[in-house]
Amino acid sequence: MWELYAMWAWLLAYLTAALGDGGTGMSHEASLLTFIAVASGVAGCFAGGVLSDRFGRTATTAGMMIVSGICALLIGFVFDGPFWLLALVVIVWGISIIGDSAQFSAAVTELADRNYIGTALSLQMGMGFALTIFMIWLMPHIAALLGGWRWTFVLLAVGPAFGAASMLILRRRPEAARLAGGRR
Repeated sequence: MWELYAMWAWLLAYLTAALGDGGTGMSHEASLLTFIAVASGVAGCFAGGVLSDRFGRTATTAGMMIVSGICALLIGFVFDGPFWLLALVVIVWGISIIGDSAQFSAAVTELADRNYIGTALSLQMGMGFALTIFMIWLMPHIAALLGGWRWTFVLLAVGPAFGAASMLILRRRPEAARLAGGRR
C-alpha cells in the first residue's frame, strides 16, 4: 500500500503539472488519464488472480511489484512527453500497482494460523493503511522540496522494491508451498 493510494491520490496533480508544463497543451486530458489509470486496475486485479493461479502467488506478486516500481522510476523521465509514452507508463502503472493487492490477502489466509486469520488480515490492512496515510501526506511535501512533481513518484519505488524482495525470499521458504495450491 506504500505506493498505491499515494499514486491514486496525487496522479492528477502530477499529470496536470506534466501536461501543463510539458508544452503539449493537453492539461485538460489529465483528469481522463487519471481515471483511465485507476480504472485499468480492474485488469490488474484480474491478471493478478489469473497469473497467481498459473505461476504462483509469490512470483506474480513480485512481478507486479517490479513492474510497478519500474513505472514509478520511469514516470519522471516521460514527464514532458511525448504524450503517448506518458500515457503508456501511467496505464501500465495503473494495471500493475494493484495487481498484487489481492495476492497479499490471499497469502495471509494461506499462511496464517487458522485461529488468527481474521486478526492477521486486520493487522495487515491496518498497518498498510497507516503507512499509506503517511505517504499521501508526504508526497506534496516531497514535490515542494524537489521544486515540482516530476521526480516525486520515484520515492514510491521503495515500497515495491522491498515488497518484491520479500516475496522472493518467501518463495524460497518451505511455508510457500502452502500458497496458491502449491504454486509458490
